[in-house]
Amino acid sequence: MRLLSDIDRYIARLIIVPLVGTLTLAAMLLVLDRMLKLFDFVVSEGGPVKVVWQMLANLLPEYLGLGIPIGLLLGVLLAFRKLAISSELDAMRAVGLGYTRLLKVPYFYAVALLLLNLGVVGFLQPTSRYGYEHLRFDLKSGALGASIKVGEFTSLGKHMTMRVDSSEKEGKLLNGVFVDVENADGKTIAVTADHGTFLATDDPNTILLRLSNGRLVHNQPGYRAPRVLAFQIQDLPVNLPKVEAFRHRGTTGGVDELTLSELLKLGIADKVAPLQRRAAQANFYFRSAEILMMLLMPLLAVALAVPPKRSTSGLGIFLAIVMVVVYHKVNQYGLRMGEIGRLDPLFSLWIPFIIFGAIIVWMYWTLAYKPGGQPIGALDRWASKIAKGIGALLRLGRRRGRGAPPVPASATP
Repeated sequence: MRLLSDIDRYIARLIIVPLVGTLTLAAMLLVLDRMLKLFDFVVSEGGPVKVVWQMLANLLPEYLGLGIPIGLLLGVLLAFRKLAISSELDAMRAVGLGYTRLLKVPYFYAVALLLLNLGVVGFLQPTSRYGYEHLRFDLKSGALGASIKVGEFTSLGKHMTMRVDSSEKEGKLLNGVFVDVENADGKTIAVTADHGTFLATDDPNTILLRLSNGRLVHNQPGYRAPRVLAFQIQDLPVNLPKVEAFRHRGTTGGVDELTLSELLKLGIADKVAPLQRRAAQANFYFRSAEILMMLLMPLLAVALAVPPKRSTSGLGIFLAIVMVVVYHKVNQYGLRMGEIGRLDPLFSLWIPFIIFGAIIVWMYWTLAYKPGGQPIGALDRWASKIAKGIGALLRLGRRRGRGAPPVPASATP
């Protein structure tokens, strides 16, 4: 006996396209929203532009944690909506295929994406969040290297200031270089050169600034007059500032950087501060609820996909997205209340999950097992009346704008 029938494969093809499209579109929109902010941050810190792509890659798992459930929801919803509007769903039910039987393929997708979401939320998200914070630390501390801004004075360490007129070869060749060095003992060196470049040395804390075709002015206490030297090649050592080592994962960055297994161990450990143990428990419950929510998405999608008879309203799509986003925000609120100790994490996170699950099960039962049941029938009727009222007002406004008097409702042709 074949695992999937022809109808199952047909439904699978209907689901995969909107699922992948929604997931890709959601990830792109969320990434683009942060891209400009990251570019501004990296440029202001003087770091290389390639760090932006590394930071965006570390942010992607954060977005996938909510993008995967929404992708599954819209994939199943749009597929069943297409079946319902084209009357194919009525034909399937007429030959004995009920809603529960048709959920076979959606739950194959749900289980596969649940495992994927388990890996993303439980293990990939914490490490990527730590990697993102590590990159931010490296940018602010200068560990990634500071770029020399053309036309501006740039400090290299505590006692050296540098300015360049232009740069070539992606910053490897500097033109119109000015360097000013001031030591603590009052010794000063001012250098102007036509060209300059940085060279590595055996000491990782020191680099060489090689200047060519320039002049050097050397002054210190005891000199009657500054000494001036013209040179063809001159090397100036540049001492790099010491960079502190970045913290270990999960130490001061909070329990958000711990994996599910680490949270479980911390939540049941005895030799842990009560506040830290409560934060670990709240975070563990939050991630578990977000993962288990995947099993409710096919039921919610089918319940909202089938519009009332003789209706093609898209209210179900809007309502589905609103319900998932609102539940996610309620979960975040429960997580915060559990972390600070105002509510028990067990109740602040699992009670919303039970309520959300009960609403979804009721909606699906109403559609699948109640004759003529439509879980959003009343909402659809109200939405239709509101849409008709808005349309009538717009037509009345256009008619008055043309100068024609409104036609009374009782008038007959």
